[in-house]
Amino acid sequence: MQHELLRGVSCVINAEWLRQLLWFKVVSHSLRACRAELLTAPSWSHQASRSGTASTGMRASRQIFPNWFCILWLPLLLRAISCSPLPAAELPSPAALPSRLSQGQTCVGCVLVVSVIEQLAQWHNSTVKAAVERLCNYIPEKLQGFCYVLAEVYGPHIAELIDREMNADVVCHSLRLCKQDPGQPLCHLYPPPKVGLSAAIWKAKRILKNSKDLKSTVGFPNLCAFPLLADLCERIKYVLRNKLPFEDFDGDKFSTFPTLRGYHWRGRDCDDKNTTVYPGRRPDNWDVKSDSNCNGIWGVDPKDGIPYEEKFCKGADSQGVVLLGDSAGAHFHIPPEWMTVTQMSTKSFANLPMAFTDELDWPQFSEITGFLNSTIGGWTDSLYLRLRRRNRCNHRDLQNISQNGGSSRNLLSLIKSLARNQLLDNPAIVIYATIGNDVCNGNRDTLAHMTTPKEMFSNVMQALRYLDSRLPNSSHVILTGLVDGRFLWDNLHNRYHPLGQLNRDVTYSQLYSFLNCLQVSPCSGWLTANETLRNLTSERALQLSNVLKEITRTQKFANFDVFYMDFPLKQTAEEWHRMGGEPWQLIEPVDGFHPSQIAAALGTSVTWQKALHEWPQVLGKENPFNDQIEAIFKDQGGH
Repeated sequence: MQHELLRGVSCVINAEWLRQLLWFKVVSHSLRACRAELLTAPSWSHQASRSGTASTGMRASRQIFPNWFCILWLPLLLRAISCSPLPAAELPSPAALPSRLSQGQTCVGCVLVVSVIEQLAQWHNSTVKAAVERLCNYIPEKLQGFCYVLAEVYGPHIAELIDREMNADVVCHSLRLCKQDPGQPLCHLYPPPKVGLSAAIWKAKRILKNSKDLKSTVGFPNLCAFPLLADLCERIKYVLRNKLPFEDFDGDKFSTFPTLRGYHWRGRDCDDKNTTVYPGRRPDNWDVKSDSNCNGIWGVDPKDGIPYEEKFCKGADSQGVVLLGDSAGAHFHIPPEWMTVTQMSTKSFANLPMAFTDELDWPQFSEITGFLNSTIGGWTDSLYLRLRRRNRCNHRDLQNISQNGGSSRNLLSLIKSLARNQLLDNPAIVIYATIGNDVCNGNRDTLAHMTTPKEMFSNVMQALRYLDSRLPNSSHVILTGLVDGRFLWDNLHNRYHPLGQLNRDVTYSQLYSFLNCLQVSPCSGWLTANETLRNLTSERALQLSNVLKEITRTQKFANFDVFYMDFPLKQTAEEWHRMGGEPWQLIEPVDGFHPSQIAAALGTSVTWQKALHEWPQVLGKENPFNDQIEAIFKDQGGH
């Protein structure tokens, strides 16, 4: 994404630039590149100066600081509740970006950050200044410097207003990070002060009226204007636009680096200097001398002279799994401990760099392509893991081609990052799952911006025709229906959000209302108190699901067969209930919108059982040599 943040005391956010600069790789490269231009930060950051590590980052000039801070913390919180950004292919120019969207995202980010600071001071019975320093100390060392610069610029003003018992809404409006559009209401997360929100904001603005620090923050440049960063920015833009690995030395679309669209998203490359070596290909000469398909099986059995790949994998129905999806498929997740002060510590933010470089997605734990044991609660179960257990020749053959905000419209460009050679590679099972964004948007007239059945048919057929030109013969495609999102409001609206658990003052209903007021809700049609609108949104989702059903009944393709399944929410909820769980535990606690880790794992079981009983040919046969493969090759090189 592109972004230019905190121009003066307001942010203008471009979705593509924001997503790029969230990535820790950019932060670390940029910090080294800009050290020559950094200045020493003043006294508020004295604790960081003593730490040694943070002091280099604290030398950041105030002329570039706010952009850096938004890399660090603000966009993270924006993404927690604004997780359906525009796809790269549809991004407007910075000048054309709707001010309503950018202002709304900025307001949400400010309110969340100020709330965390206020609650840290309350929980630890400390000053606001100490709370800001505590928060900066929680953040991993390589990112702390920018946090301390933020503390220098904004900390005193936030502290003064909080000390005068002004809540986060008032603080952010007075800092002009929240704006009221003409004729629109004042948006707020918390109940208004007794004197009224407008009066409280007016009073706070009077307090800050003569602030020299705030006045000095006008006119921050775009970071990519720095000559030393221009090439890096262009490389990141290319990677994001095309959803390809940042580090891919041989250009085969597979990587030895985990994040930045690396092997968390696609099977790990076992030779990134050879374009003919990658997961999913048919073995070269039965991999007598080397592992050409990265499944960890190669060499010759000395007992009979037969190559192991030929002995164990020939005729084994080897195939990979590919997901074409949205943020649910990418497994969007904001750890609740990032904003729950009673749980907050340095350990809470240890995974911050990894989360940034994976766009706040966790595909390595996801329902379709997950392969690592979950570190974010629940457990990992995935279609890939089950296919691998069924046939260990499938090792590493996975691709998660999903993006936050994915829909039938933008998947037409996303699908081009598929890595599959029709002549050289194994067949694949492709899961097409845009389960919400065709009906979800943040517009007030949300129904007018939903995908129509006619558009859905056209979009999906274009995607399937493209797949028919790329997938090897004997592949399979499963179209997944849209979710019934009424489940969200029904099970969360009266519960307390992590941000409201300390003082029992923020419910999901309040959060949804705040986002709708700012027109940045991930789904105005479902995250609303308007029952009629929720029903109409579900009605449109059902219509689009019926389009997918019709395609499976009427359309034929040369290189794959096509199947349909409903999104398994109902079966997942029933199974979780039988296990003693509560429905709200199936929803991500921070954004109140995505399936949780538990829901993802349970959904895998439903999908697998349906395929096993109704389309067994999709899963292929069980490999009788699995035990021998494991005995000889152990974990096959890991993931």
